[in-house]
Amino acid sequence: MMNALDRRSAVKALLKDRGDLLVVTGLGSSSYDVFDAGDHPANFYLWGAMGGAAMVGLGLALAQPARPVAVITGDGEQLMGLGSLATIAAKKPRNLSIVVLDNAHFGETGMQQSHSGLGAKLELIASGAGLPSVTEIRDLDALDAFRPMLRDMSGPHFARIAISTAHVERALPPRDGVFLKNRFRAHLGFQTM
Repeated sequence: MMNALDRRSAVKALLKDRGDLLVVTGLGSSSYDVFDAGDHPANFYLWGAMGGAAMVGLGLALAQPARPVAVITGDGEQLMGLGSLATIAAKKPRNLSIVVLDNAHFGETGMQQSHSGLGAKLELIASGAGLPSVTEIRDLDALDAFRPMLRDMSGPHFARIAISTAHVERALPPRDGVFLKNRFRAHLGFQTM
């Protein structure tokens, strides 16, 4: 992909100085990227919930309106949950950002070309769904310009980051769902169950 960023560098730059940002990750590589950028009790890694990251982020944003929420997911995962973009646009959570790491491939199943590699333009789909703030990122300057939007409470925001297909080693976050839920709840100040 022309003008594509290194995924790990992009996610590290995006989460630099994250403050009180809550992060929901999509299935697979986006979880590895966020974990590699630094594990945090405010990270909620989704395992086996293909297509659900944006909706989990929406629910979290609605439940925690004073906290900025970012969903960091891949193109394959977001393509499976396209309808979520219309729901997010309708609900208008001002504290939610959806960030799609787009390498135009299904990285978890063998690097087959994804729909975005076959012509689907996720940023145009997000705009057409009614999201008011849509950004396409192809370089570090654009990434740096977008980073404050993650904490900006005038969303929802959507960003598609063009990333390279270069192989990176897996960095596996915890997979224990009960542990992740309890750690996240404790971070939010709720009693664990």
